Amino acid sequence: MPPTDDQTAAPTATPPSGPSGPSGPTGLRPGPGASAPLRARLAFRRWRRTRPFWAGIWTGLGGFVIFFLPLAPLGKILQIGVGGIAGMAGGVVLMAMALLILLLPGQRHTAGVIAVIAGVASFPLSNLGGLFLGMFLAVLGGSMAFSWLPGKPAGRPRRRRAHEGSATA
Repeated sequence: MPPTDDQTAAPTATPPSGPSGPSGPTGLRPGPGASAPLRARLAFRRWRRTRPFWAGIWTGLGGFVIFFLPLAPLGKILQIGVGGIAGMAGGVVLMAMALLILLLPGQRHTAGVIAVIAGVASFPLSNLGGLFLGMFLAVLGGSMAFSWLPGKPAGRPRRRRAHEGSATA
């Protein structure tokens, strides 16, 4: 089968990508011809780097485990009673704190402390804190949220002055 015009045409040069390409030194801005999935991925990356993303993920997973692990058929939940409902409420609180951590990073200290308290409280309330896994994830995420600091923009390197290195007595 003979080649078509599309197959015989010379390949067009694509602009370089990465740190030295048109995307700038950070690589977080797509070039003018970037595809929609690439632009969405880079926008998500910029959003993710401005908040304690992994802290929110771990806290949410801990809440998910604590909330859904005690779920059983309705007859079993009725036999468990108020203790099962309290455990499920702890999971809901943890998932709400995960959303707060992700959506309002300025409130990360409060949400982190509440997540750690709810994670530790899930130990007696919800099947040993979601069989220790949910409690561990909640405490990990809450402590990460509490300790997270926003990144500072990279400044220009400072030059040393000639007289700073010499010792004068």
